[in-house]
Amino acid sequence: MRKEGLQAIQPRSFVPRTTDSRHNGPFSPNLLLDAPLPTAPGLVLVGDITYIALAGGEWAYLAAWMDLFSRRIKGWQLEKHMEASLVHKALKKALVAYSIQEQAIVHSDRGGQYIDKGFRLTLNDNKLRQSMSRPDDPYDNAFMESCWSRLKAELIQDGLFQNLADARTELFEYIECYYNRKRKHSSLGYRSPEQFENEYYLNLSKTKH
Repeated sequence: MRKEGLQAIQPRSFVPRTTDSRHNGPFSPNLLLDAPLPTAPGLVLVGDITYIALAGGEWAYLAAWMDLFSRRIKGWQLEKHMEASLVHKALKKALVAYSIQEQAIVHSDRGGQYIDKGFRLTLNDNKLRQSMSRPDDPYDNAFMESCWSRLKAELIQDGLFQNLADARTELFEYIECYYNRKRKHSSLGYRSPEQFENEYYLNLSKTKH
């Protein structure tokens, strides 16, 4: 390995905590509890934060919002911090790039980033309804947990990125070029998120005519 310039990846004893719900809220109710899956795009966004390993023992943090109908990641942001602006910027990207319906549900865990005044103001301005998981129940946001598992297995595979710029480039190629456009999901009838949405709108236009 030394001759080939290779270095073994050492396991990390420290894993960042991305959710801190040790605050006084106010918390929002879980609007997805026992609710049927959405029947159209732009009705439910689910979001979360995960950690991304960088060289030199540093960490970056990825926030994303996924459309629960198509599993399409509609807004994401990568930074070296977990401040409220991380999830806020990702949400704003989704609102600018895609049609999110009025009264759509925006669901997350109970982390402090999601009770930020500016974040909630954006929800109110766009007439969106906030939803939060129940205390200490990761299954309430299982769709995003599954998304992170796929991303790390397919892109990172226990490795790391050299720096923040490297991570952003690789994540853009994975999310925008592969995951959204090409990756087939069994839950979508083995279609990609983009294909699934396109077929929905095509069928919708046919029914109108």
